[in-house]
Amino acid sequence: MPVTHARPDYPADLVARAARIRLACFDVDGTLTDGRLWFDEDGRESKAFNVLDGQGLVQLRKAGVAVAFVTARNSLVAANRARELGAEPHVDVRDKVACVEEIRTRLGLARDEVAFMGDDLPDLTVLRIAGFAVAPASVHHWIRDEVHWVTPSRGGEGAARELCDLILHAQGRVDALLGRADR
Repeated sequence: MPVTHARPDYPADLVARAARIRLACFDVDGTLTDGRLWFDEDGRESKAFNVLDGQGLVQLRKAGVAVAFVTARNSLVAANRARELGAEPHVDVRDKVACVEEIRTRLGLARDEVAFMGDDLPDLTVLRIAGFAVAPASVHHWIRDEVHWVTPSRGGEGAARELCDLILHAQGRVDALLGRADR
């Protein structure tokens, strides 16, 4: 007997938004990480990224969805992680709206084809223009009501993977990923 796994019961409006996504952009600190900043005695930065999030981002790219990191911090660590996953690194970004709009325009996409995941005030303006605005459960309370969806997981603890999984589900990619292409 085949094993079946329960999948989240996503609301229809979220599935419809996710089905249109062709570009997924992510803030880094507090979204792809838990928001803590680590510095050694020489001032070198380190961050912890969740491997589940990374796998989700790779699967999005394989499904034809472009992925970008968009962070205000000038972070070599974030840029390296983005490149490792095949995502576009955008660090030291002063205007996140302009950055996302440049990527969107270059790719020939409409705003409703863009998802953005962020967690705090520097993300507010870009969340307001995204076709699918998402935040992790650890989102600052001022931002919570500004997004279409708050993931069950906190930043750095699988929140990005939850967005990736929703997009893959909405675009009918899950059965193929699980080796069930005949369904």
